[in-house]
Amino acid sequence: MRVLVLNCGSSSIKYRLFDGEAPVAKGIVERIGQHDSDVPDHRTGLRRVLEALAPHIADNGLDAIGHRVVHGGEEFVQPTLIDDDVIERIRAQIPLAPLHNPANLLGIEVAVALEPQLPQVAIFDTAFHRTLPPRAFRYALPESTYRDHGVRRYGFHGTSHAHVAQLAAEHLGRHLADLNLITLHLGNGASATAIEKGKSVDTSMGMSPLEGLVMGSRSGDIDPAIVFHLERSAGMTNDEVESMLNRQSGLLGLCGDMDLREVDRRAAGGDADAALALDVYGYRVKKYVGAYLAVLGSVDAVVFTGGVGENQPDIRWRALAGMAGLGVELDAELNRSVDLSAGPAAIHAAASRTAVLVIATNEELEIARQVRQVVLAG
Repeated sequence: MRVLVLNCGSSSIKYRLFDGEAPVAKGIVERIGQHDSDVPDHRTGLRRVLEALAPHIADNGLDAIGHRVVHGGEEFVQPTLIDDDVIERIRAQIPLAPLHNPANLLGIEVAVALEPQLPQVAIFDTAFHRTLPPRAFRYALPESTYRDHGVRRYGFHGTSHAHVAQLAAEHLGRHLADLNLITLHLGNGASATAIEKGKSVDTSMGMSPLEGLVMGSRSGDIDPAIVFHLERSAGMTNDEVESMLNRQSGLLGLCGDMDLREVDRRAAGGDADAALALDVYGYRVKKYVGAYLAVLGSVDAVVFTGGVGENQPDIRWRALAGMAGLGVELDAELNRSVDLSAGPAAIHAAASRTAVLVIATNEELEIARQVRQVVLAG
């Protein structure tokens, strides 16, 4: 089955074409709708995608399209075949993810209009976390905020956490349903998930992707009173505070850079702000690992993935250093010399009771797999 995976942002369309498990083509259309761009809208952008793919689909065509959707709320907990009713139900989730879902939905509407004969499937970042128990997903707020306004923890990066969890099970020669894992998706966006017997039971991102770990430009966990203090003391509006927390905070806020490679280079050269940013970033990951060790009781493996998790040995070291007493111990040389070309890499010391793995994520492949399952089942 030939599946086109689309990830539509407000001004971009990322795409990847799969033939079965094999990637055939990929690319990105950027600067959609910007004044100096020759791509005025997403319809034009998707036509560009299909034109670029024409040599690859001329003979066999396309069988299905998969769409990444950030937020499914409590409405969508499984991959879902798209029809008019589903589109309206996705539209109803926009208040939960006003920064992400509108662009995802626009991509769906354009693709359905251009390719109405193809089955199209929505894959939700939140769906893997549908198994969170109430003690993990409820906030200590009045019940009406949950009942009437959907205020709860939903979790994100679900396709990535699901993908690397399955690969970890295969690497360990175990069934996923028999494993307890802590998966760490560390990139420009970052999240940690506690997986018990193959199911997500806690995760660091919350109602939105803002909560939890320090990220490239997102703050992660803060005292909510900071918002009110900045409104009173600095005269900031709600929109200004929201923009600051999402786009001007995290590593960028701490040191002026959101690329961890550059932050690492600056810290090595003696830059105090960069050094602090690394300390804060690593410390926050360590706190979540420790918390999830307590949540799970025993852990078979800690898994690093994402652009940072796969490529930054210093961050992996900061996240797990000093945890030998908790059964997690890195091998310094294995950590420094990770090579993912042959698959998952083990970086734990021989004495470690818990495996530590580095696994390359592939969210697009996971989406394509889920799309195939839905289409074939239908």
